[in-house]
Order: sequence, then structure tokens, then C-alpha cells
Amino acid sequence: MADKVRKDAVEALSEVLFDGMTIMAGGFGLCGIPENLIAAIRDTGVKDLTVISNNCGIDGFGLGVLLGAGQIRKMISSYVGENKLFAELYLSGKLELEFNPQGTLAERIRAGGAGIPAFFTKTGVGTLVAEGKEVREFDGELYVMERGLTADLAIVKAHTGDAEGNLVYRKTARNFNPMMATAGKITLAEVEHLVPVGALDKDNIHTPGVYVDRIFQGAEFEKRIEQRTVRTKETA
Repeated sequence: MADKVRKDAVEALSEVLFDGMTIMAGGFGLCGIPENLIAAIRDTGVKDLTVISNNCGIDGFGLGVLLGAGQIRKMISSYVGENKLFAELYLSGKLELEFNPQGTLAERIRAGGAGIPAFFTKTGVGTLVAEGKEVREFDGELYVMERGLTADLAIVKAHTGDAEGNLVYRKTARNFNPMMATAGKITLAEVEHLVPVGALDKDNIHTPGVYVDRIFQGAEFEKRIEQRTVRTKETA
């Protein structure tokens, strides 16, 4: 078995990036995002990227750093609300956007990873989402056809992984990461804890190592919170 372990994000990305490629990036908002890989991609200067992700981070963090550096040409997303630059670039015609209902985006990625080229869903029928797409009737109901999604590269983040690439996600970080890990031609995983083979409970592995090509332990994780909401402390 080939050695999958790399020392850092730079080494993990070696010889896999090229201009014009499609990248899937795991995470939901700023939760469960591959921070180290995103920063390393920014530093390479690779450009004209199509990025598939729930959103595009926030201004100055997460995928927002790639947007700010002018490296993203097109986003395939379901949410843009936390990133002012995203909205500005789109409205000015400087960024292409393929907008998806969130469940549809998740299913498109899952389908791509499962080798399913297309599927039908009721979501979006009769709206702008269905424009230009095939609509078919099943059992008296209309459904719109959506294509599965794959990528040249999938970058994911897990809490724990082993040298074979088996991954375990923690709580809400288990969002888009597991589906994306299956849908990339090459999948890179950054983890908070890299453990010996056999240390993971086999019944609780979320992503089997067969889907992961390279893995490394991240140097640090900032784990920002998008909007901190706290309750005023009650006085006695």
C-alpha cells in the first residue's frame, strides 16, 4: 500500500494543482473546513478555479481568502450570505455562480461520488433553479433533473484519521466532508489527530481510507465562529 501520510498541506498538494481545475471544499460555514489546505492553495497562486462548497467562507477567512486573491472563477454553492465580497463580485459579473438548494447540492455531491450521473428531485420545480433543465413527470408529480458533481480535487477536514486515510469527523463538522471525500479524483484530508492504524474503532469510521489519497495532521486550526451569539448573564 502506498504511503498516504504527508508532513503538511504543502506536501499534500504537491503536483495536484493546476489552473482551471475544479475543487470541492468540505465544511459548513466555518465549521469543519480544511483551513490548512485552503491557505496552502492560496499561497500557490493557482487560478481560474471552480470551487464546489456550501458557501465561500467569510471575508478574509476560509475560502474567502481564495476569493479575495482573485483565484476563484466560479462557485457552485447553496449559500452566500456571510461573504460581502462574494455578493459584490457576483453582482458585478466578475464571479460565476451556480446556485443550488442546499439539499440538492448535497445530493449532487453524493450522487457524483456514487457514480450516479443524474437524478430527479421535486425541489426547484417551477423556479429559476429549473430553468434549462429537464423536467419529467413521475406518478403525477413534476421533478427536475440534476446532474451529479465530481471534482479534480476534494479537500476535507476530519477530527481524527489514521495512516490508511480512515477518517472520523466530530459532531457538526460531519457535514459535506464525507460526501466530498468520495467525489474527488484525488482526495486530501487534513486532521487534528493522526493516529496509528488500528487505533480507530472500525464500526465508527465515517470515511473509509479507500477514498483518501493523502492525509496529514494540520499545524493549527483557528476554528473561527461566524456569528457569536451569547445570552446576557443574569444577575442574582
